[in-house]
Amino acid sequence: MDLATLIGIIMCLGFTIFGIASGDKGFAALMDFVDPGSFFITIGGAFGACLTMNKLPDFIKGLKGITLAIKEKKVDHAETIRKIIELSNLARKEGLLALEEAAEGLDDAFLKKGVLLIVDGTEPDLVRAILETELSNLETRHKKVYGFWENLAGMGPAWGMIGTLIGLINMLQNMNDPSSIGPAMALALITTLYGSLLANWIATPVAIKLRANNSIEVTLKEVMIEGLLSIQAGENPRVIEEKLKSFLSPDDRVKFDGNNNGEGNEQAGEV
Repeated sequence: MDLATLIGIIMCLGFTIFGIASGDKGFAALMDFVDPGSFFITIGGAFGACLTMNKLPDFIKGLKGITLAIKEKKVDHAETIRKIIELSNLARKEGLLALEEAAEGLDDAFLKKGVLLIVDGTEPDLVRAILETELSNLETRHKKVYGFWENLAGMGPAWGMIGTLIGLINMLQNMNDPSSIGPAMALALITTLYGSLLANWIATPVAIKLRANNSIEVTLKEVMIEGLLSIQAGENPRVIEEKLKSFLSPDDRVKFDGNNNGEGNEQAGEV
């Protein structure tokens, strides 16, 4: 579970409640912000609009996207580079055909597919085209999910404003009692509050987190593509390592080199 996402959501809710309850009425003031009609107009309208924008399966997948934002996504670029270097050493010693057996032990389907394409003798340009096409389709699928939450973030305030306009119309049609104007105005503004909360508490943060996860996964796949094509080209494992390290941040490069020093010294002693 991604604690940052979960804690952030709880913090936003907690500080909002604290801000409301910090007034003279205390926690009793929370009931002033509860109105079922406003809730259904804003939340129901926003989700209904998103349903209109999507086909039903895409809508359901979009809703499930919140679980992907909360779920911890473990991606280790350094470990992937090490795996590619291992494959490179194997191919250099025993030839590309030796990679077929090694591919059976790979957990990542994308990397496994690339290795098998190389083993089958597929032309490098075609290998790149196939893998980049699959990567493009992966991004398209991800975009549908985080795009759903981006659209929801836009629909929340819009439907909040619609609810406010409905409330103002009802208020203006009943101006005979001046004492009712204040409460009616407050009730009209609740829908705007609900819409802003939906957009800025849930929808936008989830969309940004899903977009960030997509970027991380795309970068990982790009590392795999470059590594596999370098193996197919017969490049020196050391050259491949330096090439793939360019995908790492400076701090991660230092850690990568530090972890590999012991392995490198041990291998040198064996030779």
